[in-house]
Amino acid sequence: MPKPKQNNYAFIDSQNLYLAIKEDGWKLDYKRFRVYLEEKYKIEKAYMFLGYLAENQELYKFLQEAGFVLIFKPILEKNGIPIKGNCDVDLTVYALINNEYNKAVIITGDGDFYALVKHLKEKGKLAKVLAPSHKNCSVLLRKAAGSDISFISDLKQKLKYKKKSTP
Repeated sequence: MPKPKQNNYAFIDSQNLYLAIKEDGWKLDYKRFRVYLEEKYKIEKAYMFLGYLAENQELYKFLQEAGFVLIFKPILEKNGIPIKGNCDVDLTVYALINNEYNKAVIITGDGDFYALVKHLKEKGKLAKVLAPSHKNCSVLLRKAAGSDISFISDLKQKLKYKKKSTP
């Protein structure tokens, strides 16, 4: 008899994830990461929140093919230069109103998600907070998550992008 689906969702602060991993000096393999989320946390849907730039179509296609559901926000510009596509509120709203899931994995190191994580934990809906790295994780986020926090940087060897060798 097959196991019932756990129906867990991931909510990913893509800017925070990307910049923290980059600052840590490595590149995340998003395909491996999506598989990891499915295998470790039984993630059925992985929502990735990001700012929209028309020239990034190839990246968006790649991420969708890897299994992420992309949620876009227009990027703010200053003097014609893209500066920010802040998606914190969008991610929070999705996590709160889209409550068809059993458990949520929140992927960020940003303390702005303190209230969301605290709320999900109180409601028994938090599976885990996955912060990109120890050094880029807010004290507030650590406090809200308590023991329900892990760090993607601890999985660097498993999840880092490795260039494919040419024959």
